[in-house]
Amino acid sequence: MVCGGFTCSKNALCSLNVVYMLVGLLLIGVAAWGKGFGIVSSIHIIGGVIAVGVFLLLISIVGLIGALNHHQVMLFFYMVILFLVFLFQFGVSCSCLAINKGQQVKLLSATWALMSNDTRLGVESKLNCCWLLNNNQSKEQSNEDVKLCNAPCKHAGFCFTCGDLMLQHAAEALKILGAVGLFFSFTEILGVWLAARYRNQKDPRANPSAFL
Repeated sequence: MVCGGFTCSKNALCSLNVVYMLVGLLLIGVAAWGKGFGIVSSIHIIGGVIAVGVFLLLISIVGLIGALNHHQVMLFFYMVILFLVFLFQFGVSCSCLAINKGQQVKLLSATWALMSNDTRLGVESKLNCCWLLNNNQSKEQSNEDVKLCNAPCKHAGFCFTCGDLMLQHAAEALKILGAVGLFFSFTEILGVWLAARYRNQKDPRANPSAFL
């Protein structure tokens, strides 16, 4: 049978969903490992990564079951959800590639403001820095961050700001993140196309007379 046939479409869709399943399990495992070893202290970050992993795992299971059973309803919902994920991820990836330094500072400031004190202390300890940016925080917030900061550099008498350290690699990190996200977004649209094609194909084993 040629590659465009029923069996090839089924195998390709199953393989793609197995990859999604492995990525979902990897995200869950990495989040649990990071929490267990104290690499990431924020429960919100851990919860977010695990939620993404579980969501991807569930979507891949739906797609895999739909592909194995040629289930029309499951394949339809799989296509719709995967297409919505594609739109969201494509937009976020393009934003990551297009963001400039000024927007990076605003995003970093907004994220820092949402962080709990424990998360900020964890970042300061890992990066050996104190507070965010000298020109981007209120005096009260800066003073509070300085008082709470327990990074080793504070005892040495001089600290870089965490914002400056993070911005040094932010552009490169965003480009990598955007490129990876863009790549995976195209695998998602590939999954939508495969599911749509496979859904409209007839199973020769279930209905052999359809090809006579």
